[in-house]
Amino acid sequence: MADDGSTQSTTVWPLPKFHFQVTWDSAVMSFEEVSGLDVEAQAIEYRHGDSPVFSTIKMPGLKKYGNVTMKKGVFKSDNTFWDWFNQIKMNTVKRVPVTISLLDEAGKPTMVWTLINAWPTKVTGTDLKSEGNEVAVETIEVAHEGLTISNA
Repeated sequence: MADDGSTQSTTVWPLPKFHFQVTWDSAVMSFEEVSGLDVEAQAIEYRHGDSPVFSTIKMPGLKKYGNVTMKKGVFKSDNTFWDWFNQIKMNTVKRVPVTISLLDEAGKPTMVWTLINAWPTKVTGTDLKSEGNEVAVETIEVAHEGLTISNA
């Protein structure tokens, strides 16, 4: 009798990355691509004067979060990115929480990244080609003050 996979554990395969959802403040937005969900600890090099070893030691310092880049299709009368970017004034901008959720087959979040106090640093409009037949895509790059990750 052939194995139909019904008894297979759900932890055998890694999660696919094509089914995700982005919640922007409180609005759900559709994106083609999200990248830059990274964090690193900056290394501090130190050597005390009476160390018998003639080299530095490294210890973890401040955390550094990379900017997150999101791409979406251009729609008629949709100026969401540009409107948010245009709110930037001298040292002030509206900061919002951004939640990126990797979804399972049922549409439930399995892994969730939350950007704290996100704000736009760069908006890029689509490129235009008279011979192309691709969808117009715009890009927004957001900075944030922290990244939390949770698994459902």
